[in-house]
Amino acid sequence: MLFFKTVLQNICALLILFLISNNFNSVWANNFVSRGHYVIDLTQKLEWLTCPVGMVWEQKTCVGNPIKLKFDDIDAVILQANEQLKGQWRLPKRVELEKIICANCEKVKINKDIFPNTPPESFWTSEKNPWQPKFMWTVNFYTGYTFGRFPGFIPNYVRLVRDR
Repeated sequence: MLFFKTVLQNICALLILFLISNNFNSVWANNFVSRGHYVIDLTQKLEWLTCPVGMVWEQKTCVGNPIKLKFDDIDAVILQANEQLKGQWRLPKRVELEKIICANCEKVKINKDIFPNTPPESFWTSEKNPWQPKFMWTVNFYTGYTFGRFPGFIPNYVRLVRDR
C-alpha cells in the first residue's frame, strides 16, 4: 500500500511540473487582474493599458477607434499618457508583448476578456531589429508572430505598459 501511495505522489508531482513547464495557453486568465483601464500582469510584474491607443475604457470594454502611429509619433502619446494616467508608461519590449499572445485564441491572438476589441494587426515594440537596425520589432495579434521588418514610417497600433 505504501508503494502505491509513493508512486501516486510521484506521478502527481511530475504531472504538476509538466503542466507548469508547458504552460499550454500562453495567456492564463488568472495571471491578470483587471483594474478597469489597466490590467495587472502578475507574471511579468507589469501594468498594461487595457485598450490600445486611441480607444478608451468605458462600461467594461474598449470603445472608439484604435489609431495607428508612426514610430516617431509615439513619444508624444507616451508623454500624454504619463500626464493623464500618471506613472511611467512606455512601449513594451518585444518579449513582454509576445507573452500576452494567446496561441489558442481564434481570430485575434489575445485574450478578448482581458484585452477587449484589440485589432488583429501589428503592434509596435520598443526594440530595433539588431540585424536590420532600420527596422523595428512588432507583434502581430492576427498571426501571433513577431516581425522585425517594419520601418518607423509605417504606422502600427500601440499598447502601452508600465513597470509595477
